[in-house]
Amino acid sequence: MITATVTRSDVARTVTAIACVQGSDGRIPWVADGKLDPWNLVEAAMALDAGGRHEDARRALMWLRTRQLPHGGWHQYYAGDEVLDATLDTNVSAYVAVGAWHHYLATGDLAFLADFWPVVAAALDHVVEQQFAWGGIAWCADDPDDGALLTGSSSIHLSLRAGIAIAERLGHARPDWDVALVLLAEAIEHREHEFLDKSRWAMDWYYPVLAGVLVGDAARTRIDARWHEFVVEGLGVRCVADRPWVTAAETCELVLALQAIGDRERATTLFEWVQFLRHEDGSYWCGMNFEGERFDEPGEHFTADQPTWNSAAVVLAAHALAGGGPTAQVFGAGVAVSSR
Repeated sequence: MITATVTRSDVARTVTAIACVQGSDGRIPWVADGKLDPWNLVEAAMALDAGGRHEDARRALMWLRTRQLPHGGWHQYYAGDEVLDATLDTNVSAYVAVGAWHHYLATGDLAFLADFWPVVAAALDHVVEQQFAWGGIAWCADDPDDGALLTGSSSIHLSLRAGIAIAERLGHARPDWDVALVLLAEAIEHREHEFLDKSRWAMDWYYPVLAGVLVGDAARTRIDARWHEFVVEGLGVRCVADRPWVTAAETCELVLALQAIGDRERATTLFEWVQFLRHEDGSYWCGMNFEGERFDEPGEHFTADQPTWNSAAVVLAAHALAGGGPTAQVFGAGVAVSSR
């Protein structure tokens, strides 16, 4: 048992549901034959690794490798082999480092890590080039004047830490990444006013904790300060503070953040609550409107699909709650060089 009601077999079914959507070339779209983005593909690949499907996870990472742009990044959205949205989102490009490090922790495959290193190095070099003097990182590499996002920069902080861990494990020195990481952490912790105001979104609330920028008392204070704005008793986490929308992904990311700071009781409670979104095939509905308003698609107040990245967040939360696995070594302050 992972919690009182969720078994390892339950989680395995969710992993299988993700794998069933994966294409023969390794891509993992949101839904079968749907669009994909590199960040969520990596999240789904991490869930596959957590479930022991290492070859499938490796195929997903290799799909990214074959489509990396010359400057090191990726476009924001793809549909099949076509570019659906050419935006160069820095967070979308950086997250490959987290996926590569998580894969190594899950498999111990140093040869793959070394072979994949140029992909990670090029991606992070591209992203660090977008850093402002005050520390934040432009969310859009093709329009840096549009500013920086707190959630995106926090996620990039996690990606940089994973990249530095990979570099250290392979014997590469990247002092420029070390400097960028320090500047980024200082911006997230002390210059929140410099970021674009997205404070109504739950991710801006918990991502500095999930990414390991805030730890200890500072992390707990931040979580407690807005708990009652975002957490709906018995259901989970609102994706935005002023809408009656509870979502599985935001709830499970908060589970990961709470587990990372040692708040296992609330992490377990939230994970138990979100099980009402479980679909009979093991995947998870994206979310539910709990006040009767309609989503873009109808259906008993639920969103109309079970995207792979949404189910992946549930798998990663379950894996962290189970303890001892690679997921617990990635989120929060857990990134460290492996002893393998």
